[in-house]
Amino acid sequence: MTTRVVRSVDGTRLRAWCNDGAGSPVLLCNGLGAPPAAWPRVVAPDSGHRVVTWNQRGLGGSQRPADRSRVRVEDHVADARAVLDCFDLPAATVIGWSLGVNIAFELALEEPARVHAVLAVAGVPGGSYSSLFAPFGVPRRLRPRMGRLGSRVLPVVGPLLPLLAASLPPWYEALWPAAVLGPAHEASHPGALLAVLAEFSRHDWSWYRYLVLAVEEHAPLDVSAVYCPVTFVAGRYDALVDVVDVRAAARTVPGARLRELAGTHFVPLQYPGVMLAELRRLSGA
Repeated sequence: MTTRVVRSVDGTRLRAWCNDGAGSPVLLCNGLGAPPAAWPRVVAPDSGHRVVTWNQRGLGGSQRPADRSRVRVEDHVADARAVLDCFDLPAATVIGWSLGVNIAFELALEEPARVHAVLAVAGVPGGSYSSLFAPFGVPRRLRPRMGRLGSRVLPVVGPLLPLLAASLPPWYEALWPAAVLGPAHEASHPGALLAVLAEFSRHDWSWYRYLVLAVEEHAPLDVSAVYCPVTFVAGRYDALVDVVDVRAAARTVPGARLRELAGTHFVPLQYPGVMLAELRRLSGA
């Protein structure tokens, strides 16, 4: 991969990446603090796509903003524009994962000419805190409070989160004939998981927590005005994004497609082939 230093609109220097591939352009709005290795098939040079991405503010070699308040979703969207401009991409298919889904839809609403299509993975377009912890039965009204409380332990448990969360689907579901013959046979990701875990272990988790808390300020978006092709991918066992909310968002976007997988929040690692197939379907590659 080629790396570049990209200067955002407020002067913050970002570490950006390109897979040096040939083909249709793709902007990867990654999960918070996740490296490109979380998308092994998508970022491979032979994927058929030219993929560009960046590390969020203060993470992975990117600079913290001089104004500490400049860590809202809107600031990440400005960074996405700067990355597109740096790599001379007028427009691209946009992949969002987790926080990246918020960024992708903001960009699609603000500058539709720059977004060919959106692949929204394990995320919702705004209101992320109200979508937390659904598998644990937490009432919706309590989820934002639980999210804020949970963020307090990130400096302690943060380096272990990928290892704990990127679990396989339940063994009994993976053994059903339909699952074995379908995409569930992909659901193993030890090599990519180790790479992602190594990257995560180097974060400053106090700063990471600060970025996580800023996501709460991003209100739900009205995505009914998004008219580019959109595919949502959800993990049925995702503790961070309520699959019910993903279904609701998919119904709101005209013509959107929804795919649910037997996975967790880390579906890009669990189903790398599915991710590439869905990207190709959207981009026409």
